[in-house]
Amino acid sequence: MTTDIRIENLKCGGCAATIKKGLLSIDAIEEVTVDVEKSIVSITSDNDNLEIVKDKLSKLGYPEVGDKNTIVHKAKSFVSCAVGRIDS
Repeated sequence: MTTDIRIENLKCGGCAATIKKGLLSIDAIEEVTVDVEKSIVSITSDNDNLEIVKDKLSKLGYPEVGDKNTIVHKAKSFVSCAVGRIDS
């Protein structure tokens, strides 16, 4: 099953790398693609773990569009972006 999630605070490939690494650590996630231009994360999973995925995205600083996007989320996304650039 493939699901698309539109997120906040996605800026670059560094962000995308952090998101991929974080989501692939969740059991049953088979594939993660990130469209930086459209701010969409697509996940392929063999079970219904959408709430776990959304929670992980929020903790990384990339909440779903429509959820709270606090200054804390923005700060976390900035750090995640920098870490993703270093790791990639």
